[in-house]
Order: sequence, then structure tokens, then C-alpha cells
Amino acid sequence: MDIKELIKLGNWVVIGDVTNESKYAYKILNKFKEKGYKVSGIHPKGGEGVYKTIKEVPYKIDAIDLCINSKLGIEYLKEAKALGIKNVLIQPGAESEEILIYCKDNDINAIENCALVQLRSL
Repeated sequence: MDIKELIKLGNWVVIGDVTNESKYAYKILNKFKEKGYKVSGIHPKGGEGVYKTIKEVPYKIDAIDLCINSKLGIEYLKEAKALGIKNVLIQPGAESEEILIYCKDNDINAIENCALVQLRSL
């Protein structure tokens, strides 16, 4: 699956600082909403309308947008694997060698790209 196919999937979660208006996770979450996707925000601290874990999300997730420090990101990917989620879009700055190796070793389709750039063309 390439980025064009990935971005067309309908059910997403954005993992990162989704409540802070100055952060990319917040902007990405809102751009997905604006484009009509089913999307939820996830952050370790939770918050109003924000889940702390992937398993709390009440719908089947097609893909994850990873927009969080890679040390936290790897833990979310382990949770995603356990839940059978096979697609992750890794934002610039959220990547690490550990994450890329983990995805490869666990048959998770990992694409390094920017959701805001991709969503602009839809």
C-alpha cells in the first residue's frame, strides 16, 4: 500500500498532542475531521474527547497517524499490533529506526509522510 491508498482509508486515530492548537497533531486531527474522516485523538494524558489508549477507541481503526515522540510511539505501535491494526503514517519527527524495524518485523505497513500535505490534495 502506498501513501495515496493509505490516505483514502476512512477510520483513523491521530496519536500526539491533539489538544494543543500549536502542535501538528492538533492540526492533523482537525484536517481529517474537516475532510470527513472518522477520526479520534489519542494522547497519554487523555483529555476532553481524547483517548489515552488505542483500545478505548469505539470503532475499527484502519490507520494510525503517529505524531508523537518515538519513545512513546513504539508503545502505541505495540498496542496497535495486538489490536490487528496494520497501517501507520509516521509524521516527520516521529520516526525512529526502532519504529521502522518494529513495523517491518511485525507486518505493519509504515509510511513516512505528512498527513497535512496528503490531505491538501483531497
